[in-house]
Amino acid sequence: MNRQQLVEQIFAKKSFLCVGLDTDLKKVPAHILKEEDPIFAFNKQIIDATAPYCVSYKPNLAFYEAFGVKGLISFEKTVSYLKENYPHHFIIADAKRGDIGNTSAMYARTFFETYDVDALTVAPYMGEDSVQPFLDYQDKWVILLALTSNKGSHDFQLTADSEGQRLFEKVISKSQEWGTYENMMYVVGATQGEMFRDIRRVAPNHFLLVPGIGAQGGSLQDVCRYGMIKDCGLLVNSSRGIIYAGSEEDFAEIAAQRAKELQQQMATELAKIR
Repeated sequence: MNRQQLVEQIFAKKSFLCVGLDTDLKKVPAHILKEEDPIFAFNKQIIDATAPYCVSYKPNLAFYEAFGVKGLISFEKTVSYLKENYPHHFIIADAKRGDIGNTSAMYARTFFETYDVDALTVAPYMGEDSVQPFLDYQDKWVILLALTSNKGSHDFQLTADSEGQRLFEKVISKSQEWGTYENMMYVVGATQGEMFRDIRRVAPNHFLLVPGIGAQGGSLQDVCRYGMIKDCGLLVNSSRGIIYAGSEEDFAEIAAQRAKELQQQMATELAKIR
């Protein structure tokens, strides 16, 4: 999916919501565990319930790889189900890959050819040659970790060099020599608040993938106030706040309601720029 197609979906659905499929079998409703493939069964119901209110899904690979081959089969079935039934939804594999060039090339083949997802999260620490293989695929996206929402993000990402440039700013600035706003996004945590202004000074046109809304306490209004641009430029992710909002047999309906509430807030924000 290219940028224009993504933007069209955002304004057609009046939503820039990404639903994170962080499926933990310790948290799903008990009746789901009776299914032959409980991970996929849970995902399918969440997807069917929330699809009208979001433009993207983001399965986190850790929650699938933890179950070995069975988990990867569940991941593959989830991606296939999305592509077959909801082909206009943007699929992000949250895998945070990044290694030397030939290894990254294999990761790129895995996610962009075998699984055929739209985007992959990538750790930029090893530099250009570790990121470039992912950028060689047309209409695929690299989403670089920039300023994350976890507590430990301050350990390295906010450290500054002798000229006052912080590490996350250097990552964003330097990486724009490798890709463009047509194939590269950045992860910026919703809990960073006014820091979005600093992000936009360095990356005025790039899409930002924003986790941290909901369970982590990030403010959608702050994200939009400081981070939204004329074609939105945001994919705001909510995982636990949606998929685990209910714990009984009506969990999917409750998830749909939470997704709808966020979508309605997003529609209000989008109306300010269109």
